[in-house]
This record gives sequence, structure tokens and C-alpha cells, in this order.
Amino acid sequence: MAGLLASLALAQEQGPIKDPGQPVSKPKQPAADTSSPTGADTDTNTTTDLPKIPSQYKKNPNTTGLANFKADVDLVTLDVSVVDTKGHFLPGIPPANFRVLEDNVPQQIKQVNQGEAPMTIAVLIEFSAKFQRLYGPTWFQTLNLAWGFASTLKPQDYVAVIAYDLKPEILSDFTTDRNKTHEALQRLTIPAWQEANLFDALTDTVDRMSGIEGRKAILLISSGIDTFSKLTFDKTRKLVQEGGVPIYAIGLMQMLRELMDAGGGMGAARNMDFLQADNEMRTFAKESGGLSFFPRFQGENPEIFQQVQQALRSQYVISYSSSNKVHDGAYRKIKVELIDGSGNPMAFKDDKGKPVKYAVLTKSGYKAPREIE
Repeated sequence: MAGLLASLALAQEQGPIKDPGQPVSKPKQPAADTSSPTGADTDTNTTTDLPKIPSQYKKNPNTTGLANFKADVDLVTLDVSVVDTKGHFLPGIPPANFRVLEDNVPQQIKQVNQGEAPMTIAVLIEFSAKFQRLYGPTWFQTLNLAWGFASTLKPQDYVAVIAYDLKPEILSDFTTDRNKTHEALQRLTIPAWQEANLFDALTDTVDRMSGIEGRKAILLISSGIDTFSKLTFDKTRKLVQEGGVPIYAIGLMQMLRELMDAGGGMGAARNMDFLQADNEMRTFAKESGGLSFFPRFQGENPEIFQQVQQALRSQYVISYSSSNKVHDGAYRKIKVELIDGSGNPMAFKDDKGKPVKYAVLTKSGYKAPREIE
């Protein structure tokens, strides 16, 4: 990453670029990728312009918005993280201390497992000319976050890179080949459009990932501003709730916004737009079972990546058979609690005997199957 930024800085000193390369909207020639779990075609070794890269991690149309159903059609599987206020995972919680409520009705837990597992992550990056102009501060912040997170991945992790402006563009499909991931990130040079349609891009990514089993998540790097989406916030929120894909959101431009506001260049209306955007990203993360971060300095990035890794890798996998046997396609709310032997909220203490606040992270619900399914 340091080498990339150094070469970019050198290019800036040399003056305008005569051939700045391809914009995000022009994908390169795909070729078979045997490292992808779905046989994705993501090689970008040729410069021939072709139609948009067809994603191979499409959802199964029979599993839209459903929980992970296996032999028992009413079996629900939840990925649960228990973290303290610093985002650190709390291990070793006995299965008897978990309680699952579905529409406020206690459920009979069948199994609770804990351990580390590979991750399947879609990195969804806002990359539009609205904020991320070449060599601008937001452009550099976006690259630092994207490259920084990619460097923390383990060899067995699958990752896809998606950039969005007017519409989402799959730069690389799911793969364990880090060269393909790096090639995708190197294409983040010149945005093609001023629009930043967050709601459409986010729901499209959730929809594509809804049929993938295992530990999956979306890392959203965005300002949170939506300019021209077909979907509203309420509709997007509902689809995020039903999708069952945790969203880890990182907000851009926090320090820049403060500087602009202090200098009188922000304006009350624009400031309100950004505050609303932050709240929407917090909502998407919370209700999907993820986390949200709003860093002001680059030095905060490593801690953010560590928290995301801990929340995803070290999870409790809870399975229960729903007591509601009605297959009506209705949305069912889920809540996971920690209780002691008396049924009271479970308490944690640190080494000094002081109470430790914690949060239980999981998806807020799922969509029940229908009879025809």
C-alpha cells in the first residue's frame, strides 16, 4: 500500500496524467478462477473492454430472505458475537447461558458451538466523483481503508470487491487469490459518475449473498450519502433485516466534515445530510448484527479491522427449531440474551472486579418459509 501511495504521489508531482487508466465502469477481461468457491471468472490480465463482469455468487432464488434451513425446514441457525464496549470478543460462555427469543417467545436451543472459521466478505466501496476525486483526501482515505482491510485477511478467507457510484460494479468475485483482490483495488482510480446510490448497491449485495452459508458479511466503506437510488431508506432497511447478512460499516470524511464545518464551508443543510447518513449506516449495521465505525484519523483503522475480525471469526453458532410452525412468509424478530442460572441478565467482571458492559450481536430476524417452498 505504501508503494502504491508513493507512486501516486510521484505521478502527482509530474503533472496531469495523459492516460489515467480505466474508470470503475469498464471491467477487464475475466478468466476462470479455480480458487473461487463458485468458479468465479475474475482474472483481469487483459485490457480488452467487455460487458460487466457477471457475478457467480448469485443467490439461490429458493432461499431469499430465509434462515439457513437444513434437514429440518424449521431449523434456524444464528451467528452470534458477544463483545465488550471495545469490540473484544468474550469467549467461553456456556450454552446454558444463552436464551433465544423469536417474536418474544423463548425457543428451545438445540446446539451452541464456538470456534474460528474462514470468512466470506464482500467489500462494498463507495467510489463516485461526488467525493472521491483523484488524489483528494477522501480518495486517499478510501484506498487506505480498502487496502488496509485486505492486508488483514487470512489465506483461507474469501473476498469479493464491489465498487458503486450510479450502480454497483463487481471488480472481483469471491476468491482466495489475493492477487485478484489487489488487481481489483488498483482499478479504483477515476470514478465514472457523480451519483452514489448506496441503497441500491447495498440491497443488491445483500440479495446476492443471501444464499451463501457460513460466516459471511459485508464491509461497507461509504460516506452514507445516497443521491439517486430507486429504493427508499425504509425499503432498504427492511431488505437488510430480512437478508441476514451482517454489515460492518465504516463512515468516510469524518475529520474533513469537521474541518469544513469549523471553516463555515459545510452549511446547516449539508451537515444535516451527513448526520442522517451516519444514522442510516448505524441502523444498517445494528439491525443486521454488525458494527459501525466512524474514524477521524488513519491511526484508528487497525483497531477497526481487529474488531471486525474478532466479531466475525470468533462467533457462537446457535441452532434452534422454531416453535412457530406456520409457513406464512412473515418476518420473525429474533433476540439473543445472556442469562444466569436464575434467568436474570448475565453479568461480566474484569480482572479488577468491575462490571463489563457487553453487546450480543446477531441478525434482528428472518423471513419464514411459505408452504410452497
